[in-house]
Amino acid sequence: MKTTDDTRHYEGNDLESMASAQNYYQWMLEEFRPYINGTVLEVGAGSGNFTKHLLKAKPKQLIAYEPTGMADKLKANLKKYKNVQVVHDFFRGKPKSLQGKTDAIFYINVLEHVEKDERELKMVFDTLRPGGALCIYVPALNSLLGSFDEQVGHYRRYSKEELKQKLEKAGFEIERLHYSDIYGIVPWYLNFKVLKSKKLNQKTVAVYDKVAIPAIKFQEGLFKPPVGKNLWAVARKPK
Repeated sequence: MKTTDDTRHYEGNDLESMASAQNYYQWMLEEFRPYINGTVLEVGAGSGNFTKHLLKAKPKQLIAYEPTGMADKLKANLKKYKNVQVVHDFFRGKPKSLQGKTDAIFYINVLEHVEKDERELKMVFDTLRPGGALCIYVPALNSLLGSFDEQVGHYRRYSKEELKQKLEKAGFEIERLHYSDIYGIVPWYLNFKVLKSKKLNQKTVAVYDKVAIPAIKFQEGLFKPPVGKNLWAVARKPK
């Protein structure tokens, strides 16, 4: 597996546990669908859990970056799609031919793995076309940072204010930024801070996806929680 100073050792075992979370990924697709058009980049695509949902929105071109050994599995999972390119590398603001021309870039549970996230956000800004969108989903609340985060290579969990400041510093205009999953805070704290669990349980993930995600989705469709264990963000490059 390739490593650099920009990311910690990461094997993607949590992604295998999340593979069955179809309600979770479908919800993400619905939330981000308005921004999926033209040329789309997904950074840290893993084995393609969310990539397959992105493709349901039929972007003209999808370029998926994955620096780890999961890139081979990603290629195998996406080989039937003609409009997909898998790049076995870190995102470095490339290919140069797309700089200033990319319509949307996705970081789904990825930005927390990047040590120099401010530098990364500036590269994203330069790569997007004017009016292009950066779509982000990240873990929130550093008070929840624990054994699982350390195990999977998280450098941080974000607060709303921290993410806002870093996006604006990179030049973005924020279109939406809010917390998600207030109900998951206590279970997460107990499991990964108190009990110090270091992995996701597949059965627990399946039950949470089937029972909790539809309820959370419904509730957040009515009002956004004041705090939560995750953050949604969409930021635009000014026209």
